[in-house]
Amino acid sequence: MKIGVLGTGMVGNTIATKLVELGHDVKMGARSADNEKATNWAKEAGSNASNGTFADAASFGELVFVCTSGLGTMPALESTGTALDGKVVIDISNPLDFSKGMPPTLFVSNDDSLGEQVQRRFPNAKVVKSLNTINCNLMVDASRVPGEHTVFVSGNDAQAKKQVESILREWFGHKHIVDLGDISTARGTESYLHLWLRLWGALGTPDFNVHVVRAPAT
Repeated sequence: MKIGVLGTGMVGNTIATKLVELGHDVKMGARSADNEKATNWAKEAGSNASNGTFADAASFGELVFVCTSGLGTMPALESTGTALDGKVVIDISNPLDFSKGMPPTLFVSNDDSLGEQVQRRFPNAKVVKSLNTINCNLMVDASRVPGEHTVFVSGNDAQAKKQVESILREWFGHKHIVDLGDISTARGTESYLHLWLRLWGALGTPDFNVHVVRAPAT
């Protein structure tokens, strides 16, 4: 499959590298076509890897991963024009604001989410929020944390969510997936970052996750 990955940071690099390892053709997008991080990644990742602008990567991909920093998400997507129309867009970004230091705040929360903003701005895209509640290495390798643990999907398009669930299971090894509902439920997973950051500090490692357990039906 041809896949666009928007973002050159740790998350984008990890996702893009895993996808190439799985045999997909991947184009990493950045603000400029000659972005140093993206260019170096493409050289190191092999013949199935390439790079370009955000618009180039969005146009290239049959499927698009949004791995930008939260503050960079909308500017990056704005530059893609209509390239996202009709495509499944997996939004991994979080609305973290580090302008006042650590711990970060959320620049959108409570009655809105970054996932919703993306869907509103690109109504013809099939936006699915997922993987934003775990560390990037765990995103692509569920076995890093033993036992059962949970990832979430939010989105308005049922078929798009089913496709993303298959990707999570077959490509990344996630077995327990909870469909939270429409894209407005991204408010919950984005807000969870407050707790996730505290857990990282308490545990001393980002390699952890939660598992949702419910009582048997009676």
